[in-house]
Amino acid sequence: MSGNVTSLFRSTAAHSPSMAALTREGGDGSGGAGPVDFCIPCNPYFPTPAMFDEMAVRLRDIITYYPSSADTITAELCSLLQLPPQCVAMGNGSTELITWIDHLLVRESLAVPVPTFGRWTDQPMETGKRVDMFPLQESGGFALDLARYAEFIRARGTRVAVICNPNNPDGGYLHKQALVQFMDAMADLDLVVVDESFLEFADAEAEPSVVQEAMLRPNVVVLRSLGKNFGLHGIRFGYLVANPALAGKVRAMLPKWNLNSFAEHVVFMLRDHGAEYAQSLHQVRRDRLEMAGQLSALPGLTVYPSQGNFLFVRLPVGAEGTVVRDRMLTEHRVLVRECGNKIGSSSRFLRLVVRPQTDVHRLVSGLEQVLYGTGREAAVPGPATGTGYSSGTAAIDRLMSQTNGAGVRALTAQTAGAGAPGFADAPAAGTGMPLPAAVPPPAPPLPQVPQPAPAPQPAPYPGPVPVPHPAPVPQPMPAPAPMPMPAPAPAAAAAYPPVGPTPPGVPAHGGLTAAQVRGTNGLESVPATGWPNAAGMGRAG
Repeated sequence: MSGNVTSLFRSTAAHSPSMAALTREGGDGSGGAGPVDFCIPCNPYFPTPAMFDEMAVRLRDIITYYPSSADTITAELCSLLQLPPQCVAMGNGSTELITWIDHLLVRESLAVPVPTFGRWTDQPMETGKRVDMFPLQESGGFALDLARYAEFIRARGTRVAVICNPNNPDGGYLHKQALVQFMDAMADLDLVVVDESFLEFADAEAEPSVVQEAMLRPNVVVLRSLGKNFGLHGIRFGYLVANPALAGKVRAMLPKWNLNSFAEHVVFMLRDHGAEYAQSLHQVRRDRLEMAGQLSALPGLTVYPSQGNFLFVRLPVGAEGTVVRDRMLTEHRVLVRECGNKIGSSSRFLRLVVRPQTDVHRLVSGLEQVLYGTGREAAVPGPATGTGYSSGTAAIDRLMSQTNGAGVRALTAQTAGAGAPGFADAPAAGTGMPLPAAVPPPAPPLPQVPQPAPAPQPAPYPGPVPVPHPAPVPQPMPAPAPMPMPAPAPAAAAAYPPVGPTPPGVPAHGGLTAAQVRGTNGLESVPATGWPNAAGMGRAG
């Protein structure tokens, strides 16, 4: 297999090869079994073996007959999650929903922090949109500062903002209260997307989701995954939550049978397996803490705090991620995610999925041998030849420069440089720095940064996560001061044409602001059924 590894990864520019492709290439006496998977981020404890046995018994019927319509499957899911069906659209995986969000709801520009899930940058660029990338700083542990992100959006004039919570690949988490404040400040944008694909694995607060807020707002969409949470990536199913107008617009464009029979069967099984699902999430959270501890013990390896079912790690100085990845696969049959092809990352970073302790021991043992040789104090191997196909910092900087222009370079320099104009006295992220109001005063143009002047490099991130003690959970943010309600949209806004930029301060599409509609959606809640609701799904156990 070793001769085929490089070509397999080189042919998949944005992602890793599929497990099916890796298994087909496994000609090393492994009997056709795939490697131990630390790459694909799914739940290793759900479905249970008994549920898989039940699906196996029903396999012939499942793959022989048409599924029910998407409306039928969506209604069953909504009865479990206690969501109004008119606020939900189910898709054939989150990628299908991201595609339709881009086609239907993104008109001109989209802002997204990087690194993040690649489809949030690639999809709008493929359809000719301007993508404004806000670089997360390694010196800050890749934490997203919402205040600076909001200033970046205002400076660029972006019309759509995306936030992934927790973020992929680093697992960074934003508290619900901070996100609600951000949505209030961005009430005049065309759209705010909160991608909660990995939120089921978070334990930082009891009810972390903003789905209830999304249903009340004219310009917010929440995206949620089922394949990752339920450990069933191959089925391809996920859903979005928004107000009835936005959800209905997406739902109307989806094929009647866009969900397959496996998706239907699993959704209708869930009512009887809520307890097992909650227990699986609890076990993943415990495994995440133990796995972070074992990885942090490796010399020179940095582990970043995560609320996802994966850990983002920085390799020791001198280690090249593509070499580590290829050797782990060929020598130890362990598949890891090297992050050199993620915009905003480099080949020095790996994303490692949380797995049971037996598999983690195999991972750690393999890393010890690949990184340090036979002795723990041996030199870390330097970059090898033949790895130029991996995206590196230079390629990422070039892409961001071409896409963002001087705006992002100026803000990157301000964020990373001490005493930079505009940020000299700014408090640290999460300490209450006020977000810009929804109707900001006209912003002066950003200073042009000379092309030859490189942005200051951030200082090294201070050490790995303290382990084995759990990282302290941030205290809830103090209640923000009431924000001034934006004035109702002028009469002309109702006749706002469907093309061209929305004037600042005008609520998206001439609708009401979030402050005007909060608590007045008029939707009847679905009776509770015993399955955890969408806002705190899986919190038990």
